[in-house]
Amino acid sequence: MLILNHSSFTTFTLMGIPGLESQHVWLSIPFASMFLVILIGNGTILFLVATEPTLQTPMYLLLALLMVADVVSTLCLVPKLLCLFWFNDQDIDAGSCFTQMFFIHGASVVRSSLLVAMAFDRFVAICEPLRYNTILSHALIGRLGLLALAKGVLLILPMPLLLQRLTFCRTAISHTYCDHMAVVKMACDHTRPNRIYGLFVILLVVGLDLLLIGLSYTLILQSVLRLSSRNAIHKALHTCSAHFFVILVTYVPALFSSITHRIGRRIPPHAHILLANLYLLLPSLLNPIIYGIKTKEIRDKVAKYLCRGTP
Repeated sequence: MLILNHSSFTTFTLMGIPGLESQHVWLSIPFASMFLVILIGNGTILFLVATEPTLQTPMYLLLALLMVADVVSTLCLVPKLLCLFWFNDQDIDAGSCFTQMFFIHGASVVRSSLLVAMAFDRFVAICEPLRYNTILSHALIGRLGLLALAKGVLLILPMPLLLQRLTFCRTAISHTYCDHMAVVKMACDHTRPNRIYGLFVILLVVGLDLLLIGLSYTLILQSVLRLSSRNAIHKALHTCSAHFFVILVTYVPALFSSITHRIGRRIPPHAHILLANLYLLLPSLLNPIIYGIKTKEIRDKVAKYLCRGTP
């Protein structure tokens, strides 16, 4: 058996989607389409927030940071995937593999942290509307963004560092990108620290962030139920609707993928890999669409630019 440690090998081989190798070209069509829609949708939101002073409020600044995390995750995932599908470019050197892993997983942690910050934003908007601008200053938004970035870096950086100490018996990764656990499975020595740390990150990020989001929405619901006007209740709930849908789009596919990966032994490997790609791409694809549909300010600004370009 060929045994390789971090100093004696230079490349891994991404196998793509096992069992669907003959369909890689066809599968590239929906992935390439999602890639274009993600870049256009997120780019549009970022452009509007950057150029429209009326959108430079805490809510939209946090949304812009979320879009940046989505774009980073997408750019780290899709170009290599399309090269794999179109040109059979399977090789990825160890440094690039670990870097891709760091940015993809790190962007996911940053995205989750920003959703917590956005839940806090909605809590202040509904429960403390008169103090909204005082509490959520631009300086606080900057600190929340830096905190989300620091959390992503500090939690994910140990993953590639722990991988560098391993000895690898195989280099063929049955995946479209360098997923942490997919790379761990290539090792032939003691991987318990890697597995424990990976589980710790999942529990900390998903568990703690969902707990904080749930707490925010519990307090919001209590405040809304105390309102006497039905119109006021509807307006308050509408204020949270876009963020609530984004939470569902982000966490439901991720949790479903995680559950099927651990207990769905009868599910084919290609289904697991497709789910792993979709839970990364769906939030990036749907977030700008959700906010575009549910937020009047964004719809109005988009309509203004479209009408400006109409002869």
